[in-house]
Amino acid sequence: MGPDQQSGGRGRRVSVVGTVVGNKMQKTITVREDRLVRHALYGKFVRRSTLYKAHDEQGEARLGDQVEIAFTRPLSKTKRWRLVRVIARDALAAETLGGAAEGGEVAS
Repeated sequence: MGPDQQSGGRGRRVSVVGTVVGNKMQKTITVREDRLVRHALYGKFVRRSTLYKAHDEQGEARLGDQVEIAFTRPLSKTKRWRLVRVIARDALAAETLGGAAEGGEVAS
């Protein structure tokens, strides 16, 4: 999962696949990209992650969803990415939302 270059009319287009970890802002999501990096001295693979702020105009991405985002012009101080598509919905979140929408009670 790293930045991919896509061939297009406007030159190199960088895109990233990651997981939505925040959607509390209006029209903005926080996407985490996880990757494995080999340690220089010990050779062990270490998990590293990067957080991106991405523009979600329709508000379609939810917590836990796997999404593709693309690099774009600066939209705000920290937002330089836009949502391209939702690749996969989070199954656990979908079950929780589905149960709450049908009026199911939560056991306490």
